Amino acid sequence: MLAASSSTRATLTAALRGQAPLVASAHLTCRRQSLRTSPPPRIRPSRLYSTAPLLQGSSVRISTVFYALIAIGVGSTAYGLYDFYKSFAIWPPEVRADLRAGVKAKHQGDLDLSERFLQRAYDTALALPLESLSPAPYLKISGIAATLGDVLESNNRPKAAYDVYVAALAHLQAHSAELSGEERLRGVALAHKLGEMAYTYQVGEEEEERWLSWAVEEMVRVTKNLGEAAGAGSVGLDGEEPKVILAELELPRWMSVADVGAPVEALGAFYARMGNIEYAVPLYLQAISLLVPPPNSGKHVSAAEICRGAQLMSNLSELLMRGSPSPQKVHQAELWAKQGLSVIEKTQKNARGSRSESEGLQICEEVLAVTLFNLASIREVSQDLPAARELFQRSLDQSKRIGLREGVSQARLALHRLERTQEHSLVISQSPSPSASDSDKRPK
Repeated sequence: MLAASSSTRATLTAALRGQAPLVASAHLTCRRQSLRTSPPPRIRPSRLYSTAPLLQGSSVRISTVFYALIAIGVGSTAYGLYDFYKSFAIWPPEVRADLRAGVKAKHQGDLDLSERFLQRAYDTALALPLESLSPAPYLKISGIAATLGDVLESNNRPKAAYDVYVAALAHLQAHSAELSGEERLRGVALAHKLGEMAYTYQVGEEEEERWLSWAVEEMVRVTKNLGEAAGAGSVGLDGEEPKVILAELELPRWMSVADVGAPVEALGAFYARMGNIEYAVPLYLQAISLLVPPPNSGKHVSAAEICRGAQLMSNLSELLMRGSPSPQKVHQAELWAKQGLSVIEKTQKNARGSRSESEGLQICEEVLAVTLFNLASIREVSQDLPAARELFQRSLDQSKRIGLREGVSQARLALHRLERTQEHSLVISQSPSPSASDSDKRPK
């Protein structure tokens, strides 16, 4: 299958550009497996790893959290069945019994039985007239497929799950002219899921880019339609492609910030991992603007979403530090990291004590450890070793407090490196320099 072409990338980048300037004004490592093997355990965003090349010849690396973190809370909402299973009565009789039995077996852990019932329900739904599945027939059909795929993947059959997701997306694409906004959003979520699986099961970078690019392109098309209906968004001049500013849109009830932001973040993370910074940066900026709206915008986002935005600020900081960054880029990277830290601390203060924000605060705690580490690394590159030591120590303390084992390991290694650097500098400073009298005594 073909990867996204360079022209597609350029068009997508142009459509998403026109965002904030590249200054701060405002990968958890997943073992990749073959698609023929069993899936990995569910990823927790609790490990750090170094993604950046060595900075300026030193051994300093910037750490990031891989995009498993950005997918938290997205999967079950985006490609699941929404609220359809709250009332089986909305389903036609031909599907209802198998669907109910399949969902029940899934909840009871009998995945083989669940697969049989769900497969039969899916085949039946595909054969039914659309009128019998109204309203939202394509949302219902793709929802059964998504649940079947989830059962297959949970039952160590990722290849079969992948094929189900591909078929479900192809079905939506074949009827694109008939789809509602919610049904198009389901297609975005399925493509996002396929991109995630392409990475996890080593289907290939071309496939991963292909799915994620389509997800973002379709999201841009959907949001552009929303913007045109609401009079929002920026229009290009002299026939230019209109620019889509996602943060300016008023999202409808059926579309959440997570729905819009997740594929944008995932594609940005992909390009960052591939080293295509010019494509990653505008995607990160768009996602940040969605997740961390200005205080006076009147838009409500959860603590989890805000702290994912703070994580992206830290990731953007890491991007700027790649290679041999100029002093200006180092300064910009530090501004983004500091902005991320400020956002985290403010969010923790505002959400503390809220039961509804407990999951979001856990994300904040993990991102805090990463952001402190990244800030420390920048200070180390800038030769401000006392500040670097203090920040590494804070990252270590934070990682210990929340049980972030790799965070503890990374921070300890960094502190030991600083200690060796300072010992080496002390030895050099205490070494006697050759005097004039010594040079006179040398044989001529």
